[in-house]
Amino acid sequence: MTETDLVAISPLIFVIALAMLIIVADIIWPDRDDISTGLTVAGLLVGAGLTVLVAQSEAREIFAGAYVVDPLTSFLDVLFLAIALVTVLVAPDYLRPRGLPMAEFTATLLFAISGAMLISGSRDLLVLFLGLELLVLPGYMLAGYAKRDGYSTEGAIKYFLLGSFSSAIFLFGLALTWGFTGTTRIREVAASLAQLDTASALAPALLMGLALLTTGVAFKIAAVPFHYWTPDAYQGSPTPVTGYLSVGPKVAAFALILRLFVEALAPIKADWTPVVIVLAAITMTLGNLVALTQDNVKRMLAYSSIAHTGYIMVGLAAYAGAPVGSEAERAGLEGLLFYSVAYAFMNLGAFAIVSALQHRRGVTSQIETFAGLGRRAPWAAILMTLFLLSLTGIPPTAGFFAKAYVVLAAVQAGGWVSVLAVIAVLNAAAAAFYYLRVVVFMFMRDPPETARPVLTGTMMRAGLAITAVMTIFIGLVPPVTSGVIEFARVAAEVLLVRTAGG
Repeated sequence: MTETDLVAISPLIFVIALAMLIIVADIIWPDRDDISTGLTVAGLLVGAGLTVLVAQSEAREIFAGAYVVDPLTSFLDVLFLAIALVTVLVAPDYLRPRGLPMAEFTATLLFAISGAMLISGSRDLLVLFLGLELLVLPGYMLAGYAKRDGYSTEGAIKYFLLGSFSSAIFLFGLALTWGFTGTTRIREVAASLAQLDTASALAPALLMGLALLTTGVAFKIAAVPFHYWTPDAYQGSPTPVTGYLSVGPKVAAFALILRLFVEALAPIKADWTPVVIVLAAITMTLGNLVALTQDNVKRMLAYSSIAHTGYIMVGLAAYAGAPVGSEAERAGLEGLLFYSVAYAFMNLGAFAIVSALQHRRGVTSQIETFAGLGRRAPWAAILMTLFLLSLTGIPPTAGFFAKAYVVLAAVQAGGWVSVLAVIAVLNAAAAAFYYLRVVVFMFMRDPPETARPVLTGTMMRAGLAITAVMTIFIGLVPPVTSGVIEFARVAAEVLLVRTAGG
């Protein structure tokens, strides 16, 4: 490895080193949550700056082509670091009153983020799988972080068992794809598949591999009918962890989809496009329908997260269903990436408000907890309303532009994909009922007699400020919106150029 290669991969190395530094610091200064939190926040800001600097250089392949640093890698890495930063800022107000140490939490979170960053630049099937496992194994630990809480333990066990099965299924799919193509390099897999006679049926081994890969990935993004682990894992996990799980692993799984399906399996996209269309339709529909029946806000947001998986898949379906080389292909990938950014901030913001309400032990996330919040803590009610309106897709929030982007891409793609645009709009309208129900409780219900003032620390306020500003700015401030769109466009074009080039 040359010095230039080392610089190219420096953001990933930095995050891993930061996690180790926090462990060492906790050994030297035990029970000093302020030190571990401060180190993590400062380190994540430095890591984001380092990622932006590396992004200024030309795309570069390292480790004999197994890892690439390109605009897509940089786009996703910045997003992953932003997700980690908001999570760390929100966590102390929830963890400290419950006696849960911050150092272990932040170190585990950083190892998970390093797995996500490894996925974003992987161009080898084995490296993709290693990155996936480095992402999900710390995730199991975070889900069960409140180890004295029975719900947390139950959710973590379900998450672990189903996650392990899905990883095994995914690995079998990789093995069959490797056996059929004779290579683990994504570029060479694409070249091998491009030589197939598209007029004939796929070989049984490749067809089985494609089915297993699709199933494994569907588990990771919580697509219906592979979503059963999501509600229990989200409800049982500590609320800051739930916020992270709802966006971090999901965006990382879509990064895996981009590297595997859009780059490696693009030559046979006609064979997996119908599956994506069906999964997108039933995922957003079932997620919204079940969310309508929930009285627990964390569980409601869990099913909402499933529905948003379906919305993001509309962008993937627009790419897959569009003619090769068309504008709709690029629009679909742009929409997927743009939606990921908008969804990350507005969903983290919603879970941050839930965390703020649960600052005191014993406070549940039942919808009654939000009653009268507009009088008890007007700022919290206003911010929660902002995030819920954005999740609904009300203009001019980031969520509106995100939904508009994927819907327009689906319309451009035409065919059966355009039906997804109609389904997405209908689902967005249905989602307004359960999102606005929370708003009604906050402003039109009397607070319970046991309600207490909402207390927040400096870091919680900083985390809420970041999520609120991004949710507003991506929708209302043209330079920010166009900047994110341009970054997404460049990242999408990298994938399209490689697909066209084989």
